[in-house]
Amino acid sequence: MNEWFLAQAKPGADHVAKRNLERQGFVTFQPMEQRLVARKGMPTVQARPLFPGYIFVSYPGEAAPWSLVNSTYGVARLVRFGDRPTPVPAQVMTELRDACDHADTIFLGTHLGPGDAVEVTLGPATTFLGEVERLSPNQRALVLLDFMGKQTRVSVPTVQLKAASGQMSPMGATP
Repeated sequence: MNEWFLAQAKPGADHVAKRNLERQGFVTFQPMEQRLVARKGMPTVQARPLFPGYIFVSYPGEAAPWSLVNSTYGVARLVRFGDRPTPVPAQVMTELRDACDHADTIFLGTHLGPGDAVEVTLGPATTFLGEVERLSPNQRALVLLDFMGKQTRVSVPTVQLKAASGQMSPMGATP
């Protein structure tokens, strides 16, 4: 099994760095997530990097020419601690790759279940914290939001939710 390393791309050049690394024989991996963003007042789903500005890199051969990575157009540097690039733990890479589909898209919202604390990421209740009461088959969740000291039941698309940590407080703010 090949080791994976992390390369930092230059600002706005993720796709350029990925393309040029692959041309040199490196294997790249950049997990993407589906985010709901507002475009002209309408919510649309967009694929964005899970770790913006970073690309996982591996070399299939025995001796990896790591000096080439730093001089690749679009790459700022390899992440390193000390003199040598630091490999990403194999367990982390395995879990990340297993959570992605064939297009390297990871779906974070699908692991929500009743009782989970969530944060609303888009819409009129953005940044509000709540608790999932129930999931429906049409990609929506019934969420109990704490609004001004009262529990309010709201139906929210699961793509607009992300797991939250911490306790809920009025007006959606964390204590």
